[in-house]
Amino acid sequence: MHLQQRITAFVKLGYFLEQFSNKVPTKQDNVEYNDLFFDGFKHQLKLAEEHNGWFTKENIQFAINSWTEALTKDNLEKWLSVYNFDTVTPKLVAIVMAGNIPLVGFHDFLSVLISGHSVLVKQSSNDKHLLPFLAKYLEYVEPNFKGKISFTEEKLENFDAVIATGSNNTARYFEYYFKGKPSIIRNNRNSVAVLTGNETEEDLQNLSEDIFRYYGLGCRSVSKVFVPKNYNFDAFFQAMYHWHPIINEAKYANNYDYNKAVYLMSEFDMLENGFLMIKEDKSYASPIATVFYEFYDDLNSLKDKINAEKQQIQCIVSNGFIENEVGFGHTQKPHLWDYADSIDSVEFLLAI
Repeated sequence: MHLQQRITAFVKLGYFLEQFSNKVPTKQDNVEYNDLFFDGFKHQLKLAEEHNGWFTKENIQFAINSWTEALTKDNLEKWLSVYNFDTVTPKLVAIVMAGNIPLVGFHDFLSVLISGHSVLVKQSSNDKHLLPFLAKYLEYVEPNFKGKISFTEEKLENFDAVIATGSNNTARYFEYYFKGKPSIIRNNRNSVAVLTGNETEEDLQNLSEDIFRYYGLGCRSVSKVFVPKNYNFDAFFQAMYHWHPIINEAKYANNYDYNKAVYLMSEFDMLENGFLMIKEDKSYASPIATVFYEFYDDLNSLKDKINAEKQQIQCIVSNGFIENEVGFGHTQKPHLWDYADSIDSVEFLLAI
């Protein structure tokens, strides 16, 4: 199977997903195998929402829309144009997927197959309904994928390389268990924003998307902001306010109430507006419904600190602060070439 065939198959998958990127799925006549798959995928979306309370209809739709926008011929060809696929020896690559946001492991799945390898997927129990169905669709639009995609709930065996994503604790286990294989192993990371006080209202409203999308559960979600001494949070809270309906969602509200009670009983200083708390803290990983903040003296010292602690950071949201920064409101809209942990997975896959 040539690279162009693989690209074409994923472009067709993008066309299929596009039907589900709006609030009401809309069946299109020109999408291949729609009679076989359209109603079935609607059912899988319903199952995913029922199975995991964090996978709301809106968040699943957002994830699908993101992949619809990514899986275009132009995007795929731009992404892959810098690599040489001529010398690939097909291998079996295992992927251990996280389950914190919908289809969070799809980029690894795509990278393995687009590189010409076969894939063995071990999914998280939190996100198990969507990907197997999409894999079956791929096998229909490109029959050469048959036999190259498998899923397992058992112990991973007989694979040649592995990409595994988990918590800091499971990452240590992965490093031990997979030590004899070529591997990419990812652990906990969080994203930060650097504010100067000169942000516009639009900047801060865009930042709210980086904070609240997926309830802050993604590694690209902003969980901490760095602010100058004596920063006034009034404009920040005002820009967050349009997300206030989030407190009506039970799982979020339960976390908000619990964490607020913990802070109050511990007599921690914090500010809150009824659906979001901010607390001064040097940690990067904040609980749900909480954003940590830390004061800085000057931007150069802050840059040194962030560079020294970059292994804990996924994205840096800022404006003209640092190389490879992400614009306000764009953390949850990565390009295909925006690799997790800045590790080029395609380069890894071409070298195994």
